[in-house]
Amino acid sequence: MNTGVIAAIIIFIVVVLFWLIMSYNGFVKLKNSVEEAYATMDVYLKKRYDLIPNLVKIVKGYAAHEKDTLENVTDARNLSRSASSLEEKLACENALSGTLKTLFAVSENYPDLKANNNFLRLQSQLEEIEQDIANARKFYNAIVKMMNTRVQVFPSNLIAKMFHFGKQPMFEVTAEEERENVQVEF
Repeated sequence: MNTGVIAAIIIFIVVVLFWLIMSYNGFVKLKNSVEEAYATMDVYLKKRYDLIPNLVKIVKGYAAHEKDTLENVTDARNLSRSASSLEEKLACENALSGTLKTLFAVSENYPDLKANNNFLRLQSQLEEIEQDIANARKFYNAIVKMMNTRVQVFPSNLIAKMFHFGKQPMFEVTAEEERENVQVEF
């Protein structure tokens, strides 16, 4: 064999190995970024979980006959905290966001409650956390989009299959009712 051909084969093998290593490392970095983005979002979700019991307690004092709404918020919070899989957690978080919207809509019907400093402070904190959660969801979805694109496009999809890197779930609104404004009627 010609030394030029041998050199070309060696160079080709080195280039392919380099590409494999770089692609694998790219997937590991994206996987870690997805996990980091979810962990960041989870911190804000924990803050929200911690505020909800205080908010419910204050609202209970003013709106005793809104028992169903308050129970729904508490149940949604507990379900979300006990979710075991990522997909289940994402679905429960969407449900919890919907129940919180209902709680704030109910609070609009109680002028004394709307003037209560503790309620206003908790509502403001919760609104800030909801904004932080929304931003964290956007960041998470952006990282997941990058990962999912890389898992699906050629030739990186070959590496993804070889090393079992898979698509990650997006954090999205799943039910049509969750997209609608909350209607409260008495």
